[in-house]
Amino acid sequence: MGDKLRLSIGILGNGASVLLYTAPILTFSRVFKKKSTEEFSCFPYVMTLLNCLIYTWYGLPIVSHLWENLPLITINGVGILLELLFIFIYFCYASPKEKVKVGVIFVPVVIVLFGVTAVISAVVFDEHRHRKSFVGSVGLVASISMYGSPLVVMKKVIETKSVEYMPFYLSFFSFLASSLWLAYGLLSHDLFLAVRFASYHSLSLVCFLSKVEPAL
Repeated sequence: MGDKLRLSIGILGNGASVLLYTAPILTFSRVFKKKSTEEFSCFPYVMTLLNCLIYTWYGLPIVSHLWENLPLITINGVGILLELLFIFIYFCYASPKEKVKVGVIFVPVVIVLFGVTAVISAVVFDEHRHRKSFVGSVGLVASISMYGSPLVVMKKVIETKSVEYMPFYLSFFSFLASSLWLAYGLLSHDLFLAVRFASYHSLSLVCFLSKVEPAL
């Protein structure tokens, strides 16, 4: 019963997260029309990519036990594809200065951090519990950066005195997804997932009430 409930929550979490991951399509349709990224920041999408990479690795059998975290793999795998697409579109229409940030700083750093994490966890540690502890710890640190990415948006809102850069629907989807994944982490008795999504849930609640979007 417990495993079925956890799987059901994971499937619902996948559905809510897909809504969250695809929400920026509206933002990028505007980028397409205006042929410019305007004042939008790529930082939240880059940090989301890093988290999707780390937690996809966390859910794979090399780190977790067998396929116990399959829902985590599926949604973060989708997240990787979507974030890469968004970053590519952003890069195409960004200013030269922003292109340097994305292509020379942000994306290479993400690739290096993930690569180092994957190699160390696979080579240095022999047991799953040690690998989960290491990758989970790295994931929590990366999540702090991801959860802090709305501050970039908040700064822009304060400067422009407009909420157009923090849509309400993103805040709502963030709150819904974080609620479901927090329940999944608790049902899985996984400390790293529970702490990660408890933090995310708290921030998404604040953002939902203030209409600021956090990234997943």
